[in-house]
Amino acid sequence: MPEGSAAIALGAGMLAALKPCGFALFPAYLTMLLQTEDASRALAVARAVKLTAAMTAGFAAVFAVFGLAIAPVASSVQEYLPWFTIGLGVVLVGVGGWLLAGRSLTGPRSRARGGAPITGTVRSMFGFGVSYALASLSCTIAPFLAVVVSAFRSESMAAGAALFLLYAGGMGLVVGTAAVAVALARTSLVGRMRRAGRFIPLASGVLLVVVGAYVAWYGWWEIRVLRGGDVDDPVIDVALDLQLRMAQAVDSWGAPDFAVALAILVVLGVATSGARRLGRRRRSRAPQDAEHR
Repeated sequence: MPEGSAAIALGAGMLAALKPCGFALFPAYLTMLLQTEDASRALAVARAVKLTAAMTAGFAAVFAVFGLAIAPVASSVQEYLPWFTIGLGVVLVGVGGWLLAGRSLTGPRSRARGGAPITGTVRSMFGFGVSYALASLSCTIAPFLAVVVSAFRSESMAAGAALFLLYAGGMGLVVGTAAVAVALARTSLVGRMRRAGRFIPLASGVLLVVVGAYVAWYGWWEIRVLRGGDVDDPVIDVALDLQLRMAQAVDSWGAPDFAVALAILVVLGVATSGARRLGRRRRSRAPQDAEHR
């Protein structure tokens, strides 16, 4: 497998998280992570990594099925994807409204287990990854077919599989770095300002309503364009400008920088959590030592 193909597949995967048709779901995913609360930074980091892996797996599963099994009829399937995008946007608006009403994202089983948010489960994040991929297909499937699927046809199964894993890994690298950073920021915020905890669901609700409205609007814009309508749209133009800036920032960093940043964040989370536990143990032992003396 040529090194150039590997670099292209990795880069395409990194930019897949920020493609115009799905990049609004990126902050939505990070917002959902805010609904989870862990006792330590180490647990927060571990959860962020685990849920990002689940979300990336869902994202990759859709591309595996669509790119390898449905590629011959891709053009006929793609015309229906904007309707899914609209539906997903409506769902996100509903979730945001639910949070704004003061409710929490817990299902019946979650409440029975102590109120763990449904957004903190592997299954829910896998499903979100599937939704993320379906919403992104209209503008990400072409590079995927050109880079990955072509390798299956022109080179070998091993080369195609390697490029597919690099593509999925690139996407997970960008999302995972941001997710771990958000997890660390959340534990720091709640640790210093306990009152802020009750405002997080409200802020998350507002963001999800805005994101959902944009996602639905983007789907409707795609439908209008497919029907020969005007391409210009002030809302889409502003969002595309923001998406372009984010994509340029990701591209300028590159995979090595993201990998180093992710490693530093993980080590920082584990180290600070261990230091705090050690400090609490020393403080709890201090009165006992004083009594013995």
